[in-house]
Amino acid sequence: MTFGQTAPDTGKAAPKKLFIKTYGCQMNVYDSDRLAALLARHGYATVPEAADADLVVLNTCHIREKAAEKVYSELGRLRVMRDQRRSETGRPMALVVAGCVAQAEGEAMLGRAPFVDIVVGPQAYHRLPELLARSTREAGGQIDTDFPLESKFDLLPQGPEESPVSAFLTVQEGCDKFCTFCVVPYTRGAESSRPAAAIVAEARRLVEGGARELTLLGQNVNAYHGDGPDGRSWSLARLLHELAGIERLERLRYTTSHPRDMTADLIEAHGALPQLMPFLHLPVQSGADRVLQAMNRGYGRDDYLRIVDALRDVRPDIALSSDFITGFPGETEEDFEATLALVERVGFAQAFSFKYSPRPGTPGAAMTKQVKEAVRGERLNRLQALLDAQATAFNEGTLGRTLPVLLERPGRHPGQLVGRSPYLQAVHVAAPDGLLGRVARVTITGCHRHSLAGRMEPHGPITASNGIPAQPEEVVA
Repeated sequence: MTFGQTAPDTGKAAPKKLFIKTYGCQMNVYDSDRLAALLARHGYATVPEAADADLVVLNTCHIREKAAEKVYSELGRLRVMRDQRRSETGRPMALVVAGCVAQAEGEAMLGRAPFVDIVVGPQAYHRLPELLARSTREAGGQIDTDFPLESKFDLLPQGPEESPVSAFLTVQEGCDKFCTFCVVPYTRGAESSRPAAAIVAEARRLVEGGARELTLLGQNVNAYHGDGPDGRSWSLARLLHELAGIERLERLRYTTSHPRDMTADLIEAHGALPQLMPFLHLPVQSGADRVLQAMNRGYGRDDYLRIVDALRDVRPDIALSSDFITGFPGETEEDFEATLALVERVGFAQAFSFKYSPRPGTPGAAMTKQVKEAVRGERLNRLQALLDAQATAFNEGTLGRTLPVLLERPGRHPGQLVGRSPYLQAVHVAAPDGLLGRVARVTITGCHRHSLAGRMEPHGPITASNGIPAQPEEVVA
């Protein structure tokens, strides 16, 4: 098999083209960007369509139900495309499956889809060029799902010199919590934190490239405990304080957090750092202590509510989003009602909710008292109705208020820009392209299902984002 080809008219190697399809979380987006940068060193230029590519990489996620089946379905489509391309042009197409499905499936993937060239886990991305080179000499698919001693972050190149206005920055990977419904500890491995100096250096490079907002990423990001340049272990709070001192960095966010790691210093940072946006994703999963214990979450309902109250004490305008699972094994109607009560008590600006789906290899899949599919679905519908009503009320509560909006990209219409409020709401506003990357004061004039509409204030952009303006009447509860 050959992944490069000589051009018949010049005898020179034809340019190699790369297409990456990314599934799942922001960490996969970050990994895909680094993977593209790595392969660019080896002559690959990214293209927008798989049909034009010499190398197709599926960077997969294994969290949701039937994730593997969706990957196999996509592989079947790509196989037909590859065969047609080869018959029409003679050019090969290499198929690579990367990420968490690759890690979980391993040898089984090549047994079921033997036409796949390479299966590579999320901790071995940096070895892909070596695997590709070996594939030009060896028949059959290759697998690399090891957890190597070397850190991929030390070997993967940085992204492009020009950064998006809002950029992702992975600071931590893996999870040691072993929730009984979750595959992450098995696909991403144990918790591992990057050195603080490496993160700060990357953050500075991103800001120099145009980023004005950084979202720190980790499977369990607030468990961050990286080595600091002072010889001590830094917490996420300590890291946030350091990053907040970077000139021209307007905003900081982090996701995904775990309630067990919401430490006092991290809660205090939400009140101390104006760059830290007043929006936090804090998954709770259930409002019933019995279910939380069965999930091995390590906290109870009251623990979660104490964290929420402490956050609101230091940052009264903070908004929360969360994750929920309905129909976990053994969940009773009383347990589900406790979840609804917690939602009523907290009030969420956004939420992600799913009916329980057994993930192969997790303890939850082997539990007795599996809840019937119809019951799981019915409870999910009831929960989503409440969450949707809360999200709508939160968005409607911004009407008439003036918010600092970071303008990130052009909109669909001429003369329109799209930005984000401090609460991660998409805001569409008429504004010139010259304001991209600036924080502007925008009065909210319209509320749609997934976005807001606004009007630029006549005094124009502001240079810093300090959350909601200080006037009490403009604070969103």
